[in-house]
Amino acid sequence: MTVATDEFGLIRDYFSDIGSDRSGSVRLSVGDDCAVIAPPPDREMVVSIDTMVEGVHFEAGTSGDRVASRLLGAALSDLAAMAAIPAFFTLALTLPDTDQIWLRAFSTRLAELARHHGVQLVGGDTTRGPLTLSIQVHGWTVPGKALLRSGARPGDRIFVTGTLGDSRGGLETLLKNIHGEQVPFLQHRFFCPEPRLDTALLIAPFATAAIDVSDGLLADLNHILTASQVGAMLNPDELPISHELYHWVGEEQSRQWALTGGEDFELCFTVPALLEPKLAWALRDHSVGVTCIGQISATPGIVLAEDGQIWPVAPQGYNHFSDKGTM
Repeated sequence: MTVATDEFGLIRDYFSDIGSDRSGSVRLSVGDDCAVIAPPPDREMVVSIDTMVEGVHFEAGTSGDRVASRLLGAALSDLAAMAAIPAFFTLALTLPDTDQIWLRAFSTRLAELARHHGVQLVGGDTTRGPLTLSIQVHGWTVPGKALLRSGARPGDRIFVTGTLGDSRGGLETLLKNIHGEQVPFLQHRFFCPEPRLDTALLIAPFATAAIDVSDGLLADLNHILTASQVGAMLNPDELPISHELYHWVGEEQSRQWALTGGEDFELCFTVPALLEPKLAWALRDHSVGVTCIGQISATPGIVLAEDGQIWPVAPQGYNHFSDKGTM
């Protein structure tokens, strides 16, 4: 195989044939000045872009396959939050050098995940500099049916998918070089977020608002509350926490990370109380857990309620411009 020595060789060798487009909308992908897309009839496009930087979102020396899993999984989670069907993506890749081993691992894993989720790489850019990856994902929704942050109403139940706090736990094991029985699970949750695309389509007929948990449950739920002009009451005892996280750090730390840890890329969504039985029926055979953790209220802000006591909490979470980097 010819080794890539320039930008065009790099694209040819590693990124010329990644993924598949189940919607049939891609007419021309990688290799020209622009991609050519034919939108399906009666669909709206939703678009989101994410950037990951070495030393901020992952440690220096992280293998290419792990970076690819984290990058595409996190980006597609935004489409899940809108109940969109993924279609295609573009990738801007800034590299300090052309590390063939890293690039092969990155592009191979990216291709595997793209095929799995039915998305196709249709273009992008490469340049030299500190390792930085920007991915823009595109998907389709039925007109007027995208889940927004602004539809929650007082009385709606608040739900989350999966378990919370695991990614923060995985990060801690990396930062502190911790080994143990729970470490592989927690690090997998950190490096390999699973976008809840199928779950989103099941909950979409019932949900009034949704968001993915990237900056922390409290911070992301607060985005729904602000957009919907409502408040929330949460029961911390109902937070879904994995056995692995609980047995490693205990109840108090698990709860704290579940509320503020971030980067679990689970869905947080609201459903009217009267539709809760229909939601349960729709999810009866679904493999992803969905847990009710509270209720939307008319009073602004977030309060926690447990054992007959109620106390307000600040919408804490990660903020790139007020916090230090993750790593």
